[in-house]
Amino acid sequence: MLGCSGRNRQDMLTILKMGKKFFVVILPLSIICFLIHFLVKPIPQMFNFLEKYPPFGASEDFPYSKNVYLWTSTTSNLSSANGINDTFIDPDEWLALMTEIKWPHPAQIPTTADVATDPAQCSCTVTNPDATHRVGDYVTVEVFTRDAKGRPKTYGGDFFQAKLYNTELKASTFGQVTDHRNGTYTIQLALLWPGTATVSVRLIHSSEAVHVLARQRDQDPDKVYFLGYFRGKGLQETVHCNAQKSARLIGDGNNCCCIFSDPLTEETWICRKPTKLPCSAWIEHSFGGYQARLSGLESSLLSRTSTDITLPGCNIVLNVQQQTLKTSHKGKCSPGLDTPVPAGFFLQDKWMSLVCETRSFPSAEQVSACMKDKHVLMMGDSTLRQWFEYLLQIVPTLKKLNFFTSQKSGPFEAVDVTSNILLEWRAHGLPLRTDKTPRADLHYIASELERLPGGEHTVVVFTIWAHFTTHPLSTYIRRLSSIRRAVVSLLQRSLGRTLVVIKSANTGYKDVYGSDWLSWQLDCVLRAMFRNLPVVILDVWQMTSCHYAPDNIHPSSVVVRNEVELFLSFVCPNH
Repeated sequence: MLGCSGRNRQDMLTILKMGKKFFVVILPLSIICFLIHFLVKPIPQMFNFLEKYPPFGASEDFPYSKNVYLWTSTTSNLSSANGINDTFIDPDEWLALMTEIKWPHPAQIPTTADVATDPAQCSCTVTNPDATHRVGDYVTVEVFTRDAKGRPKTYGGDFFQAKLYNTELKASTFGQVTDHRNGTYTIQLALLWPGTATVSVRLIHSSEAVHVLARQRDQDPDKVYFLGYFRGKGLQETVHCNAQKSARLIGDGNNCCCIFSDPLTEETWICRKPTKLPCSAWIEHSFGGYQARLSGLESSLLSRTSTDITLPGCNIVLNVQQQTLKTSHKGKCSPGLDTPVPAGFFLQDKWMSLVCETRSFPSAEQVSACMKDKHVLMMGDSTLRQWFEYLLQIVPTLKKLNFFTSQKSGPFEAVDVTSNILLEWRAHGLPLRTDKTPRADLHYIASELERLPGGEHTVVVFTIWAHFTTHPLSTYIRRLSSIRRAVVSLLQRSLGRTLVVIKSANTGYKDVYGSDWLSWQLDCVLRAMFRNLPVVILDVWQMTSCHYAPDNIHPSSVVVRNEVELFLSFVCPNH
């Protein structure tokens, strides 16, 4: 066996000490320097982003979950309902939102229908009828309201929609209505084309009808109910479900409910507990039915004969003269732009945006070039599904994959291998009025966003409003809060390189289950909550309100084409 002299042992000890110093001190320092160089280098950019677009409070941090689609279920009695309607926003923001959508109520609760605003009794005047009207000017129209007996109204709260139009030119634009809360209203209309321009004012709902809508929304979320399908052990049970624990859903509260909680968003969904099967046996979801409880007077105030009526006394025709206007340069379509009124106008069925420099995409090749190398993720309702279907129709190289999913709620995918395009659409999650569909296919928007790395090749589009019109505002605000946190997180990790587009609400609903007034309230909340983020809020409310096509929750093909072309102008503004 080889031995070591004393000097060799000393040398060996020195080497060992140096090695220990290397592993204990030098190597960790080297690793730290490496991490600083490669990971901390982008931090100044991130701080610049956070300084300009700060998160919405410390409570906005996401809980972490390894599986964002894994629901947890619990059995609950009535006493466990506390806290499930937490909106995740601070009291100041809640107060600001309520102030933004505050709506005047009737002076007193109506006891007869003849006190409601009667369109046939209303009148309109132009504030300066003798003026010469020219392109680029504005005109103001005053509306004077009266009830069915011809008595002047002394309070506001009527919900009007106004526009200017020219049938021959297929031209129209949206008008801004101001409520003076004394029975009078003013409408400001922009004169944007030469020739005739006819004023049209529609009473969507009287103030008395709006009062009914607001009460129904806040006090009876179960006027629309849903079904949950439970299967297992050779058994099948179908029970009522909804987003809130209401008296109509839970009955006496005994052996009340299955509460399904999404671990990422903390959103909850509540079903009556099956009698024989466990909560974990929930397999499918569908729309259940309508069951609003309206009195005879409330039904009369919301009847078709009282809803969406054009005021005959406001059919004013203006003659607009051409004039040479200074050319104003509109910037390129980019995130963060405000939505003016009007945001644009139709001319020969083409939407002329006043927000930014839009483009036309008359050929499939131009659409494909715009979407080349893009992953476009669409999430929302059937009004956004129309975009998906339109793109499939006009771009033959986009091929839809058949995953045998629900025809209404998806999810759907289409690919264009030539242009390297992936197009997806999926429903926004519960609540959702749809045919029977696997609940595993129903993902919340925030959950989908959390799985995206983002970047310059990613485009996110979402809309969310139509399926929330029957629920209390707190339910909607809670959902938007989780989406907003996910959007902030996505923009942070992609250093702001992901394009996020939010499609606004559109007009079309006209009853207690989905009135335009209810949609408008939700739309105002959405715009306010995303106002300070670098996202696109793509306004289609004005488009659908002023176009000549019959009002429908699913806009006409002409309107959908213009919506998509406006969207594509943000996707490729430099092409």
